[in-house]
Amino acid sequence: MQAEENIWSHYGLWGAVVFWIIVYGIAILFMPYYRKMSWKPKSAFLAFIIAFAIEMHGIPFGMYLVGAVFGVQLPEGILWGHTLQPYIGANGIIGTIIFGLLGFVLIYLGWRDIHKHYWVKEEGKGRLVTEGIYGYIRHPQYTGVFCLSLAMLSEWATVPLLVMFPLILFMYYRLAKREEQDMEKEFGEEYVLYRQRTGMFLPRWTRGQSKAQKAA
Repeated sequence: MQAEENIWSHYGLWGAVVFWIIVYGIAILFMPYYRKMSWKPKSAFLAFIIAFAIEMHGIPFGMYLVGAVFGVQLPEGILWGHTLQPYIGANGIIGTIIFGLLGFVLIYLGWRDIHKHYWVKEEGKGRLVTEGIYGYIRHPQYTGVFCLSLAMLSEWATVPLLVMFPLILFMYYRLAKREEQDMEKEFGEEYVLYRQRTGMFLPRWTRGQSKAQKAA
């Protein structure tokens, strides 16, 4: 009975819901977009954050849905609650901390390195940024979004989040491809060579070095 009361003490805390929306929503402030279609992935990520916060501290919609469809109440850690805590204790939060910090760092570094040389220019025109984090990854901020999403999933994996996560991956991949087409039109061969020696979302160490040498 005591354990069950502890589980349900998570819910109905709407102040905590607002707090977590603000905390994760800060990342969106460092990701300005210039094209209308770019707001769709941002809106999807915001919806992911809201779903996470509500499922964690508001109302466990996912668990209610599973209960209504299958007539069973899932134990904590199975599609609701602290995902890893029932198996490895409080250490399950480590994944949330690691992915969360990495996500915020990548988003900030991406903003810092590109803001001065591209985003602040009139109509988004500026030189191609290839230093800093952009020397290794072409879309560090989107990688940061993926990391933050994994941080939330590590903390509180629910049916809505598991459904939305692949959608976010697809939308940001599609956005990245479109942006690369625009960048190639704007910077031409310079961007083509840059793309060959860097990874889209993850560093491409060996391959990038070899292609850079061939280009030289």
